Formats: sequence, structure tokens, C-alpha cells
Amino acid sequence: MKSINVSRPIRNLKETDLERVPYLDLPAQYDAIRSEVLPALEEICESARFAQGPATSDFEAQFAKYCGVDHCVSLNSGTSALHLALRCLDIGPGDEVITVGMTFIATAWAISYAGATPVFVDIDPVRRTMCPTKIEDAITPRTKAIIPVHLYGMPADMDAINTIAARHKLPVIEDAAQAHGARYRGKRVGQFGRIACFSFYPGKNLGAYGEGGALVTNDASIAQRARWLRDHAQRDRYLHDEIGYNYRMDSFQGAVLAIKLKRLDEWNTARADRAAYYNELLANSTYRLPEHVSDSESVWHCYVIETAERDSVRSGLHDRGVETAIHYPVPVHLQKAYAHLGYKPGNLPVTEALCQHCLSLPLYPELSKDKMFTVASMLRELERRN
Repeated sequence: MKSINVSRPIRNLKETDLERVPYLDLPAQYDAIRSEVLPALEEICESARFAQGPATSDFEAQFAKYCGVDHCVSLNSGTSALHLALRCLDIGPGDEVITVGMTFIATAWAISYAGATPVFVDIDPVRRTMCPTKIEDAITPRTKAIIPVHLYGMPADMDAINTIAARHKLPVIEDAAQAHGARYRGKRVGQFGRIACFSFYPGKNLGAYGEGGALVTNDASIAQRARWLRDHAQRDRYLHDEIGYNYRMDSFQGAVLAIKLKRLDEWNTARADRAAYYNELLANSTYRLPEHVSDSESVWHCYVIETAERDSVRSGLHDRGVETAIHYPVPVHLQKAYAHLGYKPGNLPVTEALCQHCLSLPLYPELSKDKMFTVASMLRELERRN
């Protein structure tokens, strides 16, 4: 990516200078692949193989190979993938699963759907993922699994987490919903847990044109059970040995994902280039920027800055035509739905501080350097005003 002279003066922006900068631009991505997408969807319509058809099987094989694992089970959402992962490990009522409060709530929903209880631990302030030193204090005789989350595209510290998990004989489930293609110590995420779970929600680095998800594993028995469970637990047609679900992926999503998967590494590289450019533009500002971690390659699902003036900065950007997002304003352990667990403000201080200060800036492969410069100019202007 060609560099722009970041030393040029940041101009004061007037209303006539404003150019809308969307947080995400999926239509631009579609324009680049429509010549492949439309024939693929037409082929499915002509075949009438709409649910869990050949297109989904083809995608499963390609995504398993991409992740470096033996098996991929395509599903209708990342939430379903997490739920089935817990079911395949026979986790249920009376059990506890350790995870983080800094995540989309689906991570905890899956634990609750299985009938188990989520136990939340704090995050590391640099990675913004599960802090390994907090895990052992949370382990009880009822603990049956650990779910680290590769937040914002940054891998969790899997060596440290797996060392603790092995010591206590606990399986690890990777929540890789935001980390398609991210690497930890040179290996793609999805290879570090007993099971890993991905979401293909449209805004993800690898996004479907609707809902979608996948469970990946090297365990053939887990993969087979997940395939049964996703299809009403049918080992044989109309014969059901346990409670199952309608968690199948539709063929349209498999076709779209296979087309996008071929471009995923290129898109992730573009995201990384843009994250580096933001780092240049915002260097030496009062905003706290994402930090580099030498053992990991983030895929930059989100570029998240931190500022105590988050709400006023976000409002100022909005007034100037720049869309932003907050991932996430209220941590899971303080959500009303989990009030019965008894967590209070201050229990997870690093998590809570990030929720109060985080602001996700526009970041996607099609984002132009000029628009990024505009965003940074506005942030510098707002910094001076605050």
C-alpha cells in the first residue's frame, strides 16, 4: 500500500469538506465479485439443492483445508456452532464454562443454551483477549471447558491458555467468530482448541449473504456428531436418538463463502495495511491505539481506539459524516440477562474500562487512503477540542 505523507498539516474541516465515510461498505465488495456470485446462485436455483447441498459440502472441504484442520461442519450461525461444540463435549446443566465478558453475547448464549453457567474472567489489556493469569482462580470442580475469544481479529494467547487447560484436563473451544485467517505463532486459528467456531455474519472478514457459521475440529467423532445434531439429530432418516436442531447452512451461503474464501487472504492483507496506516496517522495522539503483538497476526476485523471522550468523539465524527461502531458498550457479565450470576461493576476492571472507552473506526479492504486521512483529520480536530 502506497504511503501518504502523514507530516502534512491536518486542515480544519468545514461543512463543505465533508465526505461520508461508511463504517462498512459491503456493496463495494459485491461489485468486485458479482460476476462470480450471480452464476453460482443461479446454478443452485436450477439444481434446487437449497439446504445443505453440494455447495455447502464444497465449502466445508475448502474451509477445513484453509484452517489446517481435518473437518468443517457448516451451520446456520456462529452461535449454533458454539452451542453444538458444547453439546458435542456433553456439557450441560450443573457445568461451568470459563469465558470472557468482552465479547458478543452469543459466546455466553451458547453456554446458557447448553444449560451450563458462564464464568467470566478479565482480559489482557494489550491483546484484549482472555488473560491467562485469571483462569485458574475461576476453575472449580464444575468447570468443564474454556472458551477464549479471538477478539477484533487478534488471537488469544493460546499457548498459555492451553497449558492451563491441559493441567486441569479441560477442553478448549476457540471462539474465532472475528478471526478468519488470523495466525498465532505462524498457525491459523482454529487449530489450537479441541473445537473452533466461526461466524459468517455478513460483516465478518469472511461474510455470507445472510446468516452462516461453522465448527472445525480434528476429531472425527465430534464432526460426525455435529453433522447429526445440525440436522435434527438424524443418524438415519426420521430416526432420532437425541435432541437435535435445525442448524443447517443453506446452499446460497456455501456458494458465496467459497467465492469469498479465495480472496480472504488478500482482503486480510488489505485490512492489515489500513490498520498500519491508521497507526501512522494517529501516532503520538492522545488516543490509545491497538498494540502489536509479536507472536500473532491479527486480521483486523475491527480497528479499535480507546479514549475517555469516546461518546463525544463518536458524536463529532457522526456529525462530520463518519460512521463508527462500539464493540461493546456493556460487557456480558453486566448485562441484565446475566444479573442472576451476581457480577458487579469492578469485577472485571480491564474489560469494563475497554467497554467504556472503545471506538471502532471504519476499516475494510475497499476503504481508500484519502478517506482514512479524512477520518484521522477529524479525530485530530476533535482531540484539540477535547
